[in-house]
Amino acid sequence: MSLFCLVHGAFQGAWCWDLLIPYLEAQGHKTIAMDLPIENASATLSQFADAVIQALPKTDDIVLVGHSMAGTIIPLVAEAVNVRQLIFIAALIPHPRISTLDQFSHHLDSDTLKSFNYQAKNPSKLKQFHDEPDIFEPASVGKDFTDAVVLRDLFYSDCQPDVTQWAISKSRLQNSMAYIFETNPLKALPQVERKYIVCTNDRIISPVWSRYAARKRLGVDAIELVSGHCPHLSHPELLASVLTSN
Repeated sequence: MSLFCLVHGAFQGAWCWDLLIPYLEAQGHKTIAMDLPIENASATLSQFADAVIQALPKTDDIVLVGHSMAGTIIPLVAEAVNVRQLIFIAALIPHPRISTLDQFSHHLDSDTLKSFNYQAKNPSKLKQFHDEPDIFEPASVGKDFTDAVVLRDLFYSDCQPDVTQWAISKSRLQNSMAYIFETNPLKALPQVERKYIVCTNDRIISPVWSRYAARKRLGVDAIELVSGHCPHLSHPELLASVLTSN
């Protein structure tokens, strides 16, 4: 059986896997989850990866699962630790030596880029992204994710009301924006088995981009899951079956 290392996305914490874990453990798997230091505004992607690495026990059968923001982190962990599989759930997929903002800057107007103090480091290198779909659903761009209504409508759109209320009450401040602005220190995507789960009703990460990027960057066809952005909270039993399927 495998150890599923569950790495949360922005505004969440180890708590967000609480509904999923029983379904994985019922199949005999082990699980581990940790809080990333997202409240620390200066926390880097490498520090996020270190938090995961420090939580991992020594084992030779690790399945590393990353949701949303954590897609930028789990490949860094796999550079340092032997893992059997990387699974991206409605997740960003990093490009070595490129920031997430670099990848979608061509979709933003000059005033928005100026507000970010953004200057492309190598414009010719970014041309490869110009034909890509937009990473983020337009309705989510610029929204205040400390607002409970925004979280309900975008993060937890298909969760049961009690789950939504609980998740919002557990929400953490996302002060570190390294997953957007930092140049990813990844040397190359690790050569391990990969799986990408696209959430077809995602209101944060574009399902169109997810399908495109899974094929282009990971070399796999995305697995379709009829879910909003957080299937670990809205459809944990179904997600567990996808995570454990061959």
